[in-house]
Amino acid sequence: MHKNFDRAAEDLGNSIHLEHVNVQVPDQHLAAVFYVSGLGLTRDPYLMVSDDNMWVNVGRSQFHLPSGEPQMLRGHTGLVISGRKALLDRLAKVTKKLDGTKFSFRENNDHVEATCPWGNRVRCYEPDAARFGRITLGIPYVEFEVPLGTAKGICDFYQQVMGMPAALRNGDAAVASVQSGKNQQLLFRETDRPQPEYDGHHVQMYITNFSGPYSKLSERGLIYSEDNQYQYRFRDIVDPATGKHLFTVEHEVRSATHPMYLRPLINRNPAQTNRTFASGHDQWLWAMGPDQYDPE
Repeated sequence: MHKNFDRAAEDLGNSIHLEHVNVQVPDQHLAAVFYVSGLGLTRDPYLMVSDDNMWVNVGRSQFHLPSGEPQMLRGHTGLVISGRKALLDRLAKVTKKLDGTKFSFRENNDHVEATCPWGNRVRCYEPDAARFGRITLGIPYVEFEVPLGTAKGICDFYQQVMGMPAALRNGDAAVASVQSGKNQQLLFRETDRPQPEYDGHHVQMYITNFSGPYSKLSERGLIYSEDNQYQYRFRDIVDPATGKHLFTVEHEVRSATHPMYLRPLINRNPAQTNRTFASGHDQWLWAMGPDQYDPE
């Protein structure tokens, strides 16, 4: 007898990888202290190596941190970082260096929440194959806080305009969950809390049907920037039925033929130091080994 497989469980939809979150920072040194020393992530050694931008690797995804007036993502970024105790130790060690900023961190039941020197929040989870896929390091989701009554329209927008599977969830609040890659989501959680004005931060994704969403966005006058042959941007999310504006966040949309699609990223092992050096242990393996998950 053949086993019955759920083939639909392997569908990705149009977006196949959520690659980076981009926020401006006013001080590259303090950004390095938080993202590299505190979180234990890795500065990209190949690109953006001057003092006016920094790309920070998180498994197969990144933070992009160009210099400028600080930008605030209205919500938080979810990270998978294995080793809670080591993470807490690293964050404690940078506390004095980040004194006088908005930096903070606290331990919760299933995650550690840390706030960068300018107020951007990340939630760091231990690896969990059932919840986040077979990764030990990565960005499984980005969550935005959106106005009440917008989640359903946001679901419709991504499904009908972008070709991305989306579902409306109701728990403590209505949430639009949009599939943006393998075990990756964009989440839009309704809240009645007042939100600051949009300031220009963005997320970037790769899609396979590149021209279809472009045509639908163009019809609605939503294309914000024509970057190059492989890339365009939009900012406004609207109800596809009525055209009503729902939320603003810039999307950098790249084709799967983009030269940088899934380029290999280096991730260091933050436990490796000159005092504790062990040959062959420099690299952090972002994917789980075969003994770390149930193949069934």
